[in-house]
Amino acid sequence: MDTNKTMVTLAEAVEQIKTAILQSQYEALKDVNRVQLALYFSIGKYLSENTRRGVWGTGVLKQISEQLRKELPGLRGFSETSLKNMRLFYDNWQMLDNKPIIKSSVATDDLKSDKSAIESEGLAVAKNVIDIHNALTIPNITEFPAEDFLSVPFTHHITLIALCKNLDAKYYYLRRTAKEKLSVSNLETLIKSQAYEHHENLPNNFAKTIPNSNLARKAVMMFKDSYALDFINTEEIGERNISDIDERVVEQQIVHNIKKFIMTFGNDFAFIGNQYHLEIYGEEFFPDLLFFNRELNAMVVVELKMGNFKPSYLGQLTAYLQILDDKVRKPHENPSIGIVLCKTANKEYVEYVIQKYDSPMGVATYTTAKDMPENLRRALPDIEQLKKVLSGK
Repeated sequence: MDTNKTMVTLAEAVEQIKTAILQSQYEALKDVNRVQLALYFSIGKYLSENTRRGVWGTGVLKQISEQLRKELPGLRGFSETSLKNMRLFYDNWQMLDNKPIIKSSVATDDLKSDKSAIESEGLAVAKNVIDIHNALTIPNITEFPAEDFLSVPFTHHITLIALCKNLDAKYYYLRRTAKEKLSVSNLETLIKSQAYEHHENLPNNFAKTIPNSNLARKAVMMFKDSYALDFINTEEIGERNISDIDERVVEQQIVHNIKKFIMTFGNDFAFIGNQYHLEIYGEEFFPDLLFFNRELNAMVVVELKMGNFKPSYLGQLTAYLQILDDKVRKPHENPSIGIVLCKTANKEYVEYVIQKYDSPMGVATYTTAKDMPENLRRALPDIEQLKKVLSGK
């Protein structure tokens, strides 16, 4: 390929991308993130079709980036790396597992894959046009979180693509990012903690007990099957006998660290109280922890258990949920949800037993500081601090 043909190719490519950028800046006031994603998706398509099929050689993206900066002084976000990320963005959402995810309606001519045909035309560029108005055709399928997809920033998309390969997991993290307004670092932490894998394994009866299927899916997404409560350390607590280190000790630690617990438990939780007083027909009950979740628009009861799961815990939780719904729940709120949080549980057995109950419930496990490796435990508060917490000083 001679220099003149390369310059023609570069000039055309730069002109197409420059026009798209200026057009998007005009549209940006209407919907910044949506327009930006449309711009990046369409540029990514343009770059992919010209580089993935060998129309352009190596080094062209760097040339395009440099020329764009010359023609649009002060332009940011279009480095060689950024252009590669746009191409990655398009490639990822255009096809996954050989299935189209998001279709692009950008007008294109057929690519000339035959080298001699390309050279005979005096061009080394596919004749495609970047059209940001029609860049994204969002699929009309229930599973695809269209609104969340369009509200998540581009940098988050690239992080998600880099760290997550499973399509359903991508949907999950898109929803969490949009709803919880996660930073990039928080999204990375969430993915590395395998939140998606844990939330799918929570033994629950939500599908059976929550009539609204969308709300049932939200409930499944909201809770994980295991929580690392690494701010709790019940070892060597003064003169206490080990038999005295029960659920109340764990509860006190959670209440003292309620902000940390909510950050671990999930977003949109508001703490109502611990040992919340319930009474009916002269009988009194005191659920361990009571929250309200804005996303679910429902109260959430958490019962703490130090040992292995027992079926009787579900019966206890059922009574709490019934009283809460009859005596405490507001008319506009959804039925209350219960979570048993215990040290160990046989998931298959829990899944079998829990289906017989008519109130929405799930069972999760937790670990505390003593269950953690020594190198992680060193980062936790020392025993003297914990003594003060437990003594109320």
